[in-house]
Amino acid sequence: MDRLQKILDFCMRHETILGCSIISLLTAASEYIFSSVVFKCPCNSKNMLYGFSFLLAPAFVLFLLGFMVNPSTWHLFTGKCSAEKHREYSPWGTSACCCQVLVPMIAKSSVAPLTWIAVALLGADFYECAASGSSLTGYFYCKDNGTDCRNQLLKVPCDEELSANFTSERLSFHAQSQLAGWFLIAIIMTGVVISTCVSRCYSPVSYLQLRLYEIYSKKEEELFEIKSKKHAEELAEINTNSFFEADYPAPFHTPSTEEWHNISTLYTINSKEPYYSLLHQYVDSKKGKSS
Repeated sequence: MDRLQKILDFCMRHETILGCSIISLLTAASEYIFSSVVFKCPCNSKNMLYGFSFLLAPAFVLFLLGFMVNPSTWHLFTGKCSAEKHREYSPWGTSACCCQVLVPMIAKSSVAPLTWIAVALLGADFYECAASGSSLTGYFYCKDNGTDCRNQLLKVPCDEELSANFTSERLSFHAQSQLAGWFLIAIIMTGVVISTCVSRCYSPVSYLQLRLYEIYSKKEEELFEIKSKKHAEELAEINTNSFFEADYPAPFHTPSTEEWHNISTLYTINSKEPYYSLLHQYVDSKKGKSS
């Protein structure tokens, strides 16, 4: 039991890394299925369009899906265009606050598309097809050999012997793609390490307080979800019983729209105020007013 608890604690502590790893593995598996089953290079003048479509279009779709499944996206945008009198609670007040909110969202949404591109480049099928149809590649490989060479170049992804002839003295498309894939992975990892170090260096609070903030945010979200379901169930039961039994229900407190707006924007911790969320801040200020 203690060992299981240690495993659960480890998973909770490294939840973000494990989540990104799972997303990357699923994306890599999807890319393998696409390249093995769906992708068939036409080996004609449409090579470049077809190859880059498989390389970039799924990555773009995954990027959009990353935004759509991220709760912070809807937390940030819901009601911002219509609630004029609540503009003071908008997170768009300063560029620094905007970056604090948007950068993590973009980073999380980029995990799947960058994984797709990196794995696709290592597999080389998409790049090989696209590069064989590129006019720049045609100029590089067929400087003095005319139209016939360019036509043969388009058929390289479909003919291994022809590919060997074209790349006997030059770096093959397969090797170019894999080099690009490894460079992309190296750039991503370097960027992650540097950005993490910079964000921690400029953190307004110490490591332990930041850890407490992360734990508190997760627990508050879990408890808020449980309480919301219970509140909705009780309210629905009261109204349903009142409708069928023709009885006036007792007063049932529900937060006002103003109160919901007060706690509904995204919150970033700072060293000036001892709060870990807008709910924490609202409850504390309400408690101060009642005193």
